[in-house]
Amino acid sequence: MKGWQQLLRSRAFRRRVFLYGLLAVPGLMAGYGWTVGRSWLRVRRLRLSEQPTVRFVHLTDLHHKGDEALLRRVVRAVRQLSPEFVCFTGDIVEEAVFLPAALGSLGELGCPVFGVPGNHDYWSGADFAVIDRTLRATGGRWLVDEQAEAAGNRAVISGHSATVPAALRPAAGRINLALVHYPAEADRLAGVFDLVLAGHSHGGQVRVPGLGALILPDRVGRYDLGRFQTPGGRLHVSAGVGTFHFNVRFHCPPEVVLVEL
Repeated sequence: MKGWQQLLRSRAFRRRVFLYGLLAVPGLMAGYGWTVGRSWLRVRRLRLSEQPTVRFVHLTDLHHKGDEALLRRVVRAVRQLSPEFVCFTGDIVEEAVFLPAALGSLGELGCPVFGVPGNHDYWSGADFAVIDRTLRATGGRWLVDEQAEAAGNRAVISGHSATVPAALRPAAGRINLALVHYPAEADRLAGVFDLVLAGHSHGGQVRVPGLGALILPDRVGRYDLGRFQTPGGRLHVSAGVGTFHFNVRFHCPPEVVLVEL
């Protein structure tokens, strides 16, 4: 016992323990990000009006590549929220082989789904006609520089393609939602919308408290995660569901967002 007490009082021993602790932290963070961080699904609620007119879910960046369990959690969470419709802001898959499974889940959400393409939907060669048929079967639409009415015509959804300047304008007298994939596109919209929804950033996937995202993709600008005021109107950027490049999330879990506006 006396020997242990002397060892614990030893400055060299305390330094060694401290050093080993520092070396262990990155491994623990990586392990958490690889397992719990990327698989736990958070449901966020965003109430933007005292007397909401529409109630919908913002869903983005599935990046489905075979994680069926995560897809089932998304479907279960959305169905439990019972939204009037879902707004999807791009990147269903990275490879077209995974498209049928991803579309099957979107078809099970229990409400109309309106979506726009993201960069990976183009790059993967996903069949937009098949996506559109799937979303139309839900009562929604695949909106590539098009507009559609939702929630009993109380809302107009403008879907922007992400490949050309955003030219769609808000409709008078109704709630106007703009769906874009790249957050920075909110600066280039042709009008001021009640709410702009975007994805793409993944919130950075790894966020350090006090510092924010360590790495962000292009065409995000200062709009990395959450709510912002932009030239195109109020903007909400979601962290999305899937991951890209590194299958890790830390302090930035997958999410679906219930919006009341």
